[in-house]
Amino acid sequence: MKIGVPKEIKIGETRVSMTPSLCRRCVALGGEVLVQKSAGITAGFTDAEYRAAGATVVASAAAVWAADLILKVKEPLPAEYGRLRTGQMLFTYLHLAAGPELAKVLLKKKILGISYETVEGNDGSFPLLKPMSQIAGRLAIQVGAYFLQSQHGGSGVLLGGIPGTMPGHVVVVGAGNSGAHAVQMAAGMGARVTVLDLDTRKLEALDSEYRGRVVTLMSNPANLEASVADADLLIGAVLIPAAKAPIVVSKRMVAQMRPGSVIVDIAIDQGGCVETIRPTSHEEPVYKQHGVIHYAVPNMPALVGRTSTLGLTQATEPFVATLVQKGVERALAEHPGLAKGVNTRDGKIVYGAVAKALGYE
Repeated sequence: MKIGVPKEIKIGETRVSMTPSLCRRCVALGGEVLVQKSAGITAGFTDAEYRAAGATVVASAAAVWAADLILKVKEPLPAEYGRLRTGQMLFTYLHLAAGPELAKVLLKKKILGISYETVEGNDGSFPLLKPMSQIAGRLAIQVGAYFLQSQHGGSGVLLGGIPGTMPGHVVVVGAGNSGAHAVQMAAGMGARVTVLDLDTRKLEALDSEYRGRVVTLMSNPANLEASVADADLLIGAVLIPAAKAPIVVSKRMVAQMRPGSVIVDIAIDQGGCVETIRPTSHEEPVYKQHGVIHYAVPNMPALVGRTSTLGLTQATEPFVATLVQKGVERALAEHPGLAKGVNTRDGKIVYGAVAKALGYE
């Protein structure tokens, strides 16, 4: 199997889909690896390291995209649509529920699209979504604290406060992986933390872990409205794997927030869970609406490209190795969790939540 590792072209993207270590394993299993020149530089991996691991480093993107399996971090962008070949395999974060145009391209070219975010573990978890959710959750607090600073247009609130002052109030909507890690960071900084979710088991787990230092609330309209209005930093962490994120924070709620407050919507990859949110970029990460700073960079983990790459590839390695060692048909037949990652095949959307979100059968 020939594996292509292109250089990511999304604005501000610093991650790479394959480390030299993973490359070495793929080559040992009989794979041929093509890495685009400088693809790993921003994550701290040199071309020389890939060559030493057995890869062929090529100058052109076209040479990489000619491979049988394209291994990426982020979904192909419009500039890359023309590089996809009919019948090719693509293994990456696809987020098709928020990308109808990409879905059309994958269907037209009959791409076997395996999406990181829907691959399942033996316990029904989402092991390839987990590391980036954890990083995004932790980063959301760092980013929010930064934009709360007065010189960035924020309200000037220090999340941890000092003796004699009230700490900042962080409200986390959603207690999944990203939300739980946002809670951990915010609590560690000494902020007042409120977390809302529909799942009482998740709230019970957080209550037990933090022994009353974190307020846990059921996510209903009344609790949301009161909590959002008092938030200095609001973290949107509502995510349904592969499906479009539900809007749980309305325009009216945002309008009631104090001027200079900050919203970080981690769910932006799936459309976002705040009604006033729209995607931003690392070049222009924020905008203001109703006096509230909105941050919604879809590839937020690229802020820490080295850590993110290592976290992602250690999770993807067993699945990539299985594809190389057994071939795609046998790998999908023998590993139901990997098969769950298939979103598009033979010109059809084969993952229910994605089909529903995009209006396909």
